[in-house]
Amino acid sequence: MSDLSRLRVADADREQLIEELREHAGAGRLTSEELEERIGGAYAASTRADLDALRVDLPVSSTSVKLALSKRRVQLRRRLLQEAGGSLGVSALCVGIWLASGPSSGFWPGWVIGFTLLPVVRDAWRLFGPASDLDVVQARLQARHERHLARGRRHHRYRGLPRP
Repeated sequence: MSDLSRLRVADADREQLIEELREHAGAGRLTSEELEERIGGAYAASTRADLDALRVDLPVSSTSVKLALSKRRVQLRRRLLQEAGGSLGVSALCVGIWLASGPSSGFWPGWVIGFTLLPVVRDAWRLFGPASDLDVVQARLQARHERHLARGRRHHRYRGLPRP
């Protein structure tokens, strides 16, 4: 569906709008009559366009900003955990090979563990640390994802007979 305004809304969407409207009423942007009218409209709304029409003349509320930030943080946390899982899988495989070959030499899987987990640890610090920077984490994750896709395209080229 190309027109997102025609998507149907859920009760959670209505409740979020009502919370935003109450915040605006508390800030003095809406009178109590306007608040009641818009709350009624929120309960009657069936599409995203209906909800958007109720907030069209209001600035973005801090509630919606916090919700968007929270959703973004959850999405980045999920992507970071996926990368950590891949890194841990490769590291565990290397440790298994090291153990199977007889751990008489130095612990060479430490190099693999360091190189595969270093970017994940760095981004986790940026995401969960005291100076959280979601833009940097998202940019690094996206860059690694694009490099991975480019590597995949490079390795899956057709290598059959030359075309005439």
